[in-house]
Amino acid sequence: MSEKPETLGDALPAEMARVRDQVLPEYDAIPVGKFAAMMMRQSLDAAAKALAEGDITAMMVAYEDLKDYSL
Repeated sequence: MSEKPETLGDALPAEMARVRDQVLPEYDAIPVGKFAAMMMRQSLDAAAKALAEGDITAMMVAYEDLKDYSL
C-alpha cells in the first residue's frame, strides 16, 4: 500500500512546526544566534500569512525558505 503524497497544505505547517519547535529554540539559546532567530521569525510570519491568504506561490516560497533552516 503506497502512502498518499504530501501536499503543500500539509508540508508547510509541518515545516513551520519544525523550525518553530526544534530549530528556533536552539538559536535563541545562544547570543550569536539572535540575528538568525529574528530571520526565522520573519520567515515563519511570512509562511503564516501565505497560509492564511491561501497564496500558493507565497506558500511555495515560504516552504523552500523554511527548509533552509537547520541546526
